[in-house]
Amino acid sequence: MVGSGIAGLSAALAAAKGDSRHGIAPTDVLVLTSGRLEESNTFHAQGGIAAAIFPDDSPALHARDTIAAGDGLCDPRTVDILTREGAVRVRELLDHGVRFDRDSSGRPRRGLEAAHSRPRVLHAGGDATGRIVELDVCRMIRDQPRIDVLENMVVRDVIVRDGMVAGVRLWDRADGSMRDVAGSRVILATGGAGRMFPFTTNPPLATGTGVAIGLRAGAQVMDLEFYQFHPTALAMGEHFLISEAVRGEGAYLVDEHGERYMPAVDPRAELAPRDVVARENYRRIMAQNGRPVFLDATGIAAKQGLGHDRRALAAFLAGRFPTIDGYLRDQGIEWSVEPIPITPAAHYWMGGLRTDAHARTSVPGLYAAGECARTGVHGANRLASNSLLEGLVFGHRAGLAAADDPADRGWDDGHDDDARGRVLGHDNDDITVETIDDPTHAAHPTQVTPSTTPGGATAIHADPAESLRNLMWTGVGVLRDADGLGSAREGLRRLAGTAPSDGTTPADTTTPTDITLPGTALAAYACATAALARTESRGAHTRTDHPRTDPLQARSRAYVLQGAPR
Repeated sequence: MVGSGIAGLSAALAAAKGDSRHGIAPTDVLVLTSGRLEESNTFHAQGGIAAAIFPDDSPALHARDTIAAGDGLCDPRTVDILTREGAVRVRELLDHGVRFDRDSSGRPRRGLEAAHSRPRVLHAGGDATGRIVELDVCRMIRDQPRIDVLENMVVRDVIVRDGMVAGVRLWDRADGSMRDVAGSRVILATGGAGRMFPFTTNPPLATGTGVAIGLRAGAQVMDLEFYQFHPTALAMGEHFLISEAVRGEGAYLVDEHGERYMPAVDPRAELAPRDVVARENYRRIMAQNGRPVFLDATGIAAKQGLGHDRRALAAFLAGRFPTIDGYLRDQGIEWSVEPIPITPAAHYWMGGLRTDAHARTSVPGLYAAGECARTGVHGANRLASNSLLEGLVFGHRAGLAAADDPADRGWDDGHDDDARGRVLGHDNDDITVETIDDPTHAAHPTQVTPSTTPGGATAIHADPAESLRNLMWTGVGVLRDADGLGSAREGLRRLAGTAPSDGTTPADTTTPTDITLPGTALAAYACATAALARTESRGAHTRTDHPRTDPLQARSRAYVLQGAPR
């Protein structure tokens, strides 16, 4: 089990417990994590978990909202699994004592977020949902005798022999050694890839290496062009995420003159889908020569019936959003009286390793769950607070499948019906698998890359990691066109071309960045390739040279890496 976010933890627990109802025996599990067990994308998640567990809601309504946000590319079958089983999995967390927020009567408190038709988002600790869920579930992991944990192990590659998984190659951060660990089942739950960009809400470990590991093992990827940019990250410091729930409580966006603009863009105003809000924020920032726009929380006072009582508003903000409140105060921002400077930032990758409904990839023995997987539930644009739910649901399925499958069990490729149904997508007959050329074979030296900052200034960066991030932001960011994508792709090819392509590691490798940068470069190159190929605008993928949605392109595209094992 590679990774320790909600998907990885759910998979480990499911495999270790088994499922007696379906004849799945408990299995021993080894969890490998690149830092501490508790350190993951999940730990940093402020948003909640969406689940249709309330009387005025239903999985069908939740599915409808999810499909609407996905802009034509959701798989209805896996969305149905997400919303039906998601309600079951969340109730299990409640039964296990996970500390979700509750109202005065003891019932789970729920919130409304963008593009949801019902308030169905559960939070824990106000805006500390991920941290509390991670800590509570990690306690279950440490109490489970069938689960062993190895911390500070950075997985470099999956070992494939005769077309099947045989283990992993990893780097031990403690002594700098490389070692192989044998295993016939590997579940990748490595999280996101926000560190491909200079502006991101993701923690440092979100490097996209899970996608690269899968590509090098021969697995198919899909929907890599769809990267969600969160509309409201703090435009300073570590680009701390200002949760969508803040807008759900009544905060609104204003430009540098204090003028509100979203009501003129979309009838849902600040609660429009994230891609709509992120694009408009980006356009406003560019129109202001790179100066940030602002999130004004004073609008919350009216919605909460607090009038002009600033002390009451400050108390509400501190109670409802303690993590955000503490961080902003540390930055010298008193958000009950002054607006917050914000910018869009890379937040969530809808694409990833293509899986069936039981998390199997196209490589026997290799599974993927969470953000590094493409299950089909998000389509072209993820609905807010569905990511933790996806990890919970499909992590559980991954664990049970890995525990039960024979070693040579292939995936359900969507073309043959079986007892578990056709599971890869509603348009599988139209899906073709294309090849991505392997950029690690490029014989070009890494070039110093010029980049444009949000403020419009041009900077030169010799550091490969910084060059990669700036190539992605300027060419594969919020707004894209063929020239920018082509230029970024060529620059990424040059960066990736300096990395070893045979899974070896340079002798002078001493840091996690040295280990992960080749994978990040490959994942970024694949993302740029997919974005260049999609000549339309859809969901989170916006092409300024192809601004319209093309009905003929209402299908997902799959890719494999040239020369990888098949």
